Order: sequence, then C-alpha cells, then structure tokens
Amino acid sequence: MPYIPHTPDDVRAMLDAIGADSIEDLFDEIPAHLKAAGKLDALPEGLSEMEVTRLMSDRAAQDAGAVSFIGAGAYQHHVPAAVWEIATRGEFYTAYTPYQAEASQGTLQVIYEFQTLMTRLTGMDVSNASVYDGASGLAEAVLMSLRANRKSKSRKVLVPTALNPRYTSATQAIVENQDVALQMVGFDAATGQTPLDALKDFEGEDYAALVISQPNFFGSLEEVDALTDWAHANKMLVIGVVNPTSLALLTPPGEWGAEGADIVVGEGQPLGVPLSSGGPYFGFMCCKQKHVRQMPGRIIGRTVDMEGKQGFTLTLQAREQHIRRSKATSNICTNQGLAMTAATIYTSLLGPDGLGNVAAHCHANTQALADKLTAIDGVERAFTAPTFHEVVLTLPKPADQVLAALAEKDVLGGVSLAGDYDMNNAILVNATEVHSEQDLQLFEQALKSVLNEWREMA
Repeated sequence: MPYIPHTPDDVRAMLDAIGADSIEDLFDEIPAHLKAAGKLDALPEGLSEMEVTRLMSDRAAQDAGAVSFIGAGAYQHHVPAAVWEIATRGEFYTAYTPYQAEASQGTLQVIYEFQTLMTRLTGMDVSNASVYDGASGLAEAVLMSLRANRKSKSRKVLVPTALNPRYTSATQAIVENQDVALQMVGFDAATGQTPLDALKDFEGEDYAALVISQPNFFGSLEEVDALTDWAHANKMLVIGVVNPTSLALLTPPGEWGAEGADIVVGEGQPLGVPLSSGGPYFGFMCCKQKHVRQMPGRIIGRTVDMEGKQGFTLTLQAREQHIRRSKATSNICTNQGLAMTAATIYTSLLGPDGLGNVAAHCHANTQALADKLTAIDGVERAFTAPTFHEVVLTLPKPADQVLAALAEKDVLGGVSLAGDYDMNNAILVNATEVHSEQDLQLFEQALKSVLNEWREMA
C-alpha cells in the first residue's frame, strides 16, 4: 500500500482543528533543556529518488559476490517466492496487532495457525504469538521459570557456556536488574557438549531452571535426555533453546527425557525470513499447559459464536497494556507479526517432508564441508560430538587473520571463537541447503590457498 505524506495544508488544517499554532506546541511539556537544540543541523540534505536508487544499488552491490558460511544464530535458507508474495499483501503487511480482536479475524487466524505449527514442531502444549527474537525470548523464559517453579525459592538459573553468547549477554542485560543470577556451566573440551559431570557441583542446590541448547553454539548435539532428567530430579524446570529447522530431524523438546522440557524458545528466522543485514528476527516461545498462565505475550484460541460459526479470539493476554503493571508477565512481549506470518506460510508450504528435506540437506552439506576442510593440512575438528549444521574447526593460524584473508577471496568463512571463548585458532562454520558442491569446493580451495600462501612466506 502506498504511503502518502501530509501536505503543509493538511498539517495546517489539523492544527487549526485542535487549536494549536504549530507542531512544536504539541510537545510543549518537554523541558527545553532536554530538546536536541541544533544537533540535527549536521544532517545532510535530502536526496532525489534517482540518487537514493543509485545509492541503495551501490550499497547492495557491496554484498554481491561473496559466498557466506556464517551461521551462529542466523541462517541462510531458500525462501520460496510465494512466502513473501503472500506475506506482503496489504492485509498482512500493514496490520500491526489485534487490539480490536473481533475485527481482526484474519490476523488472529494466522497467529492461531502459527501457534499450532510451533507446538507440533516442538512437541509442546502451548505457543504464544511470538516475541522479539530468540535472545529476548530466552530472557522471558528465565523470568517465567522463576514464576512457574513453585518448588524453588531461588532467583538463579543454570546456563551452559556452550549457549550462543549473544543469547547469554541479552538475557543477562534483561534480568540482572531484576535480582536474577545466571550461573554458567562449562563444556567438555573434547566433545563440545555440556556433560553431566559439570552439573555435579549443583546437585541438591536450589536453582529455578536449567537451560539446554540443542544444538548448542558449537553445533554439537547435547545429551538432552540425561540433562532433562537430571534437572527434574533436582527440582528444576528445563528451558530448551532450539533451532526450529533441526526439529524436523531431532527429538522435539517436548519428548526430552521422561517428562520433556517445560519451556522452549528459539529464533524463528530460519523459517522463511531472509538474511537482510541484521533483521528482522522473531522469537518463538512454547510451554507445557500447566505453565501457560506464566507465559508472556498473547495466545489466540479458536471457538464458535452464538450461531455456531468458527471464530478466533484473544484467549490470554497477560501484558501490562491489558492488566495492572504489577500483574503483567512482561512489558516487552509485542510479537513480530509480519515475520511470524512469513514463517507460518513457509512452514505450511514445505510441510513435514519438505522441512525434513531441508534439515537433512543442511546436515549433509555441513558434514561434506567439514570433510573437505579437514583434509587440508593443519585443519581439524575441534570437538567429537555429533553436529547438525554447524561445526567448529581449528586452524594452524589465528582465526581472525584467516577469516580476513578468506573475505578478500569473497568467502565469508565463518565466525571466530577468539573473542567469546579464547579459542584463537577456531572458527564456527555453517552450511545449509543453499550451498552447492561448487560453493563447498570454493571454500576448500580458498582456505587451502590462504594457508599455502602463509607457509610459502614462512
């Protein structure tokens, strides 16, 4: 739908109607010393349509040509053209949120279908209408676990070091001023997994929950059944952090251990949302039925009206805009409706078999890539645990230097683990179904060339 700005005459007519002399009068309650006096003068002059088009084309060209093997929480997948052709219809594209629920039946139905798909994918009982992203979703899950675990009086949660560091830092930023402590649990240097031995020091202690990442940041698959049963035996809830694509192949968190996970969160971007220079993203959040009243956000239900016709309604909406602030479960629970809509369309189009094929190709390509790269002298797998579609490789040279050299050859070769884990020679590489055999060979040849050039210089 086109956006038509207000003309000066439109603005004047509206100001006259409300009895204001200028737009500035509408903000007269803001103290003068808080206003940005003169700071906007440095903004450049506006560009013409032709100039903007050229600028954006030049910027887009900077991303062209490089083949990316970066994952670390955001993944490149094929998105069928139909997904965004439907998602960008005006009915979806401009709808914000169903405040007048009865008049938003289409929006409510899409959310209901999304919730249904996510509960089936995760094996959980209930899903909300999504949250900002996977990282803030984990923060919400941590806070939710404190409310839901009636057996615990602590405000402490066990978090694996092998969790995505961005999730850890985002969660810490959100919960640290709410008197919540995150206790880190180390990983095994040989397998890249969180071993039960690392949890022995916490047996019998009062912690509200244990976070389990499957797969973890290293791509390693955790022993989720053993970890889940250990947590429940120690009166902790289990918060699963999962990759939705992997769930087409792996055991869903609702079936982990004897009782399954209690809360499940993750990043929904792999489900039909393209990589677009950092966004958009959306988080999904599911839980067991018994915890549903502690879940933030909104939940859509299906019912029938007085004439027996099917209808959709806001079933639960425990947020501060609807109830007393002190009773709200969250104040950052607005859902990412458009991205969620795209995920619903994507998942519906692919179906179980299609999503399973995507996951299988991701796994196969990653294994093939790891085999090619580890055939190069000095390149080895860092860990022995099975992986999904990411793997950590150690190099004979510092990771940052290798990645910079690869980028000059138009290969974005992964993520350095030097900063987050002090693994100076380790990189995390990712492959999905979009990577062809030629792409894998390109990475292999580029890495071989970079390392050979350094050997010759030495």
